[in-house]
Amino acid sequence: MTGDDAEGTLAARVLDALLREDYAGLRRFVRGRTLELPGRPVGLVQARPAFLSELVVDPGQGLRLSDIFHAVRAVADPRDDTAAFERECREALAAVRLHDDARPAVHRRLGRLPAELRTGPGTFYETLAAYNDHPVHPTGRSRAGLSLAELSRYAPEFAPSFPLRWAAVRNATLAGELPEWWPTPSGVGLGSEGVLFPVHPLAVRQVRSRPGALLAPDPYLQVAPTLSMRTVAAAPLAHLKMPLPTSTLGLRNRRTIMPGTLPDGALVERILRQVLVHEPGLPVLVADEQTYGHADDPLLGYLVRRFPPEVARAHVVPVAALLAEAPDEGFVIERWDVEALFGAYLSALLSWNVTLFRYGIALEAHQQNVALVLDESPLRLLVKDNDGALIDPSRLRERVPLAPGTDPRDLADRRMTTSDPEALARVFVTITLHLCAAAPALGLAERGLLPWRTGRRMIRERLDEALGPDDAFLRSRTLDADSLPGKAMVTAGTLVDKARTGAADINKHYGPPGPNYLRDTTCC
Repeated sequence: MTGDDAEGTLAARVLDALLREDYAGLRRFVRGRTLELPGRPVGLVQARPAFLSELVVDPGQGLRLSDIFHAVRAVADPRDDTAAFERECREALAAVRLHDDARPAVHRRLGRLPAELRTGPGTFYETLAAYNDHPVHPTGRSRAGLSLAELSRYAPEFAPSFPLRWAAVRNATLAGELPEWWPTPSGVGLGSEGVLFPVHPLAVRQVRSRPGALLAPDPYLQVAPTLSMRTVAAAPLAHLKMPLPTSTLGLRNRRTIMPGTLPDGALVERILRQVLVHEPGLPVLVADEQTYGHADDPLLGYLVRRFPPEVARAHVVPVAALLAEAPDEGFVIERWDVEALFGAYLSALLSWNVTLFRYGIALEAHQQNVALVLDESPLRLLVKDNDGALIDPSRLRERVPLAPGTDPRDLADRRMTTSDPEALARVFVTITLHLCAAAPALGLAERGLLPWRTGRRMIRERLDEALGPDDAFLRSRTLDADSLPGKAMVTAGTLVDKARTGAADINKHYGPPGPNYLRDTTCC
């Protein structure tokens, strides 16, 4: 798209999000099908399919980011961080333009890859997914504080590879067995100063100044970034997650690694495996995240993620990649039968997450952390990165005897436990239903691959099939609900601090409810 098109599209998406979240009471300026922004009326549309909101900005109005900034300043509380919001929007626009310039060459390069390099948990589909916008966060392309040159060198949109740096760390907490490709101190130019931690090149300056860490002079191990950027493909069946000195999806969403998240994620993985022992028919594979290290410093930590051997020759397609443009032609999902694949995916997704809900578990497993494993076998899901789960310990203990090391009461982050079924239902709706089911269905409709009416019907039917007679509560919060909760990601992530939103976790802060698109049979 042209520069003006890119800015107009981004401005409309930002305004959509602010309306959906009702930031600073913005909805009070809606008059019929017009938003009477200070000095700039903006038309709203109702004809196109929408989810999460009945108020959708008409993108064809020549909106500029300056229009949005003017409106936000007019309604903002003086304590709101409007400067950070504006910087985030500008960084997102610069990234979009950079990506648009790079995409043709990157696609040509990916299109020349042999078939065997497109399978397994590598970066082929991850790179394609990186060009797609986040379903509900409008500035997801922004990576705070990184220059365009740094993005070109290290971001997944450019399909780069680069050597890792390493540091010797004292007083580290370690878990699991290191892989065979881990370097020795002498391999990175060090003696026996401590244990080796990987360091992303973008974090070298900060790590160099950390007490108790000695940066190694020599790089070691060529890696490639995945969709998350701070996680890299390090071996055919292994990824490596490291801290990055940046923020994404909001200024407060730092991409460093807080030490407690590593043992917490490992504990949740063990719980999921315990559930799968009792539910062996579920079509789910879980990545091994039991090997990690941290040094009580958000910039000194790592996670080794090992993938099961059965995915080595399969197409491992993150949900975020399904609607990405393919390097040859069309969209990734068109490699398969679109409706059949989407239906099989929904059946696996909803049966898995409804079952977990019965155990008192709701996963924060969004489009980046759930992948489809596609080969000659029936479709399976691959699940990873579980440190954002929400668990009801009492409900879990009622359903399954807890093996050693699987008690959620041992989680370091107490925000990951709850006794409130409403809290579990909100995570189920906003992650499983909105991001993983409805957003792909809407994307299919927008690309002319499957009507929105058909996609919604498929979600309704698969969810109805997954819900049993004892699932009345979850049914009441999904299929039968008058409205559905939605996250206020821009408000809590950048504009308003936690002291004023009251959000214990900015990733679980909710705005006004939106329409229940599963009950709406009138549109499209």
